Amino acid sequence: MPAASALRESVLKVGIDPFWAPLAMLVTQDLALPLQFRERIVLNPEHLPISGPVLLAPTHRARWDALMLPMAAGRRVTGRDCRFMVTTTEMKGVQGWFLQRLGCFPVDQGRPSMTTLRFAIDLLAAGQQLVVFPEGQIKRQDQPIKLHQGLVRLAQLAQRRGVTVPVIPIGLGYSQAPPRPLSRAALCFGAPLSVPDTTDRGASRHFNEQLAERMHAAEQAARAAVGRPLQSF
Repeated sequence: MPAASALRESVLKVGIDPFWAPLAMLVTQDLALPLQFRERIVLNPEHLPISGPVLLAPTHRARWDALMLPMAAGRRVTGRDCRFMVTTTEMKGVQGWFLQRLGCFPVDQGRPSMTTLRFAIDLLAAGQQLVVFPEGQIKRQDQPIKLHQGLVRLAQLAQRRGVTVPVIPIGLGYSQAPPRPLSRAALCFGAPLSVPDTTDRGASRHFNEQLAERMHAAEQAARAAVGRPLQSF
């Protein structure tokens, strides 16, 4: 890792812990997920790049999303970890202690620091995959998807550094809400989207609208796979 990136990682106090990360993968993917969901379905895995920088843009419907994503796109599938940008509140307490050691790092949604943004770009420049929930928080009710501007701005900042980053829309669906033990879960990958290389607000807004539509379509496919159809909005 370049010295500047290592320094930013040190400032953020995050990194993949060589002990806790493999243990967490074992506990979550071999114990927690099979006990919670009798069936775990992954749709359209061919849309997931297995190398190069990528931004994963999933819907956010339950805390289980953060375990489903590594199952479908993590080390056992692509040979690399999912690096999550999470809210500052999620990085507090015992949960925050574990998240830090799993390579998650905090972002202040109201005022993201340059250290956080540069570290995210460093990860993308190093060919890693970054998970950003563009809705900003868990949305438990069926409703139209509304996205924040953070993801598209991050991708545009990366492009200015010469890092072209495809964005993968992802939909997650559960047979029950909230998910209950021995229910079913599905994750659907959408086709990659290209972020406009202009900072024009109209172009960014149009991209977010397109991303929201693709995320909704992916969520519809995931929900259909678990027998709980989602209507169009």
